Amino acid sequence: MAIQPSSQPQPLSFPPSHFAKLAPRSYLHAHLSSSSGRRPSGRLPSESRKTSINTGSLTHCHGSAVVRNGDTAVVCGVRGEILSTSDAVDYTPAVKLDELRQRYGGELTRLDEVSDPDRQRKARTEDAEEMASLNLLVPNVELSTGCSPSYLPGGPPSTEAQSLSHRLLTLLHTSELLSMDDLRIWFHPPSISSSAAPPPEAPQEESTSMSLDIPDSYTRDEDISEQQQPEVKAFWTLHVTLLVLSLSGPPFPTLWSALLAAVRNTRLPKAWWDADREAVICSPLTSECRPLKLNDLPIAMSFGVFDADKHGAAQLTSQRNGGEKKWILADMDGFEASCCEEEVTIVVKGEGLVGAVNWDVGGGKLEILRIEKAGGGTIGGREMRDVVRMAGELGRDWRGIIESN
Repeated sequence: MAIQPSSQPQPLSFPPSHFAKLAPRSYLHAHLSSSSGRRPSGRLPSESRKTSINTGSLTHCHGSAVVRNGDTAVVCGVRGEILSTSDAVDYTPAVKLDELRQRYGGELTRLDEVSDPDRQRKARTEDAEEMASLNLLVPNVELSTGCSPSYLPGGPPSTEAQSLSHRLLTLLHTSELLSMDDLRIWFHPPSISSSAAPPPEAPQEESTSMSLDIPDSYTRDEDISEQQQPEVKAFWTLHVTLLVLSLSGPPFPTLWSALLAAVRNTRLPKAWWDADREAVICSPLTSECRPLKLNDLPIAMSFGVFDADKHGAAQLTSQRNGGEKKWILADMDGFEASCCEEEVTIVVKGEGLVGAVNWDVGGGKLEILRIEKAGGGTIGGREMRDVVRMAGELGRDWRGIIESN
């Protein structure tokens, strides 16, 4: 039986997924220039992806967090190891004690005891420098987990993984997130002035006075108190391991959020120096574990700049939305990141310190800790102000999610 040809030819059409692979930039531009102005994922340019955070999932760590941002998933674990001052390079306990008293003022040896804001600000900076010199923070990013086709499991550490680890370490120090108060392990010698044996009294005789030699081992109470000084015997070193289970888009903001959530969840055991054993002893009681005190919560956000003219997408798609051909996309996914050659990462936190760059956002002050830009030269002053504004708005949302866990 012969097949009768159709009177009208069927139109050739592709599903959206095929169109996205054949012409990704034109596909993205068609969505952004539509009347709704939404991305292919359905989000507005200023919207972030759906985020969920779970903490305390790993029992063998002192702190842990699992963060999922869209299709990006990161597991972070924090484990504290003890570093003895004898193993620290160029560390002299006696000199350091005097430096601490000069740093904090008077006889103070803790930052949280300092009441003067200017001295506290300066002391926090010096604490961060000491933390960096002793290498007490050790972040390590692992991408060779099969998180994407670019990173096969079992491979050596990639250049990007090492770069991300260094960026995390730099931000940990520059943000002054942690305090040295939580990382020092002190030795407080017992007071022996009250229990010291008094020097022998001279025998009372009727004869003329005689000289009495008191042994050198007997000293005055004042001398004893001067010799018995508190001493830092060890430090906590925080090893932060971040495993990227799934990757879609720029990984740094999700890695930093996972680190923040894990550090907030960290509980270090009570530790002290035992003079008899000449070693650090840790309490086995979980009730005596203490959390780390964080200096605010800096939030990292990434933005991409999509320029339709640069990629020729404007000639392939209809022009709407007032002829706009440049968009700033917050929290890009993998598809959007492949279409944007210019990326901006900005780290912000709440009320700024003196000397920092502050912007008025939503009636409050926003401190810009760090700005990183890669690729292109499209973004200018106006676009940067939009980036800062969106970072402040999205940062409050991220901060609320982290603090709720």
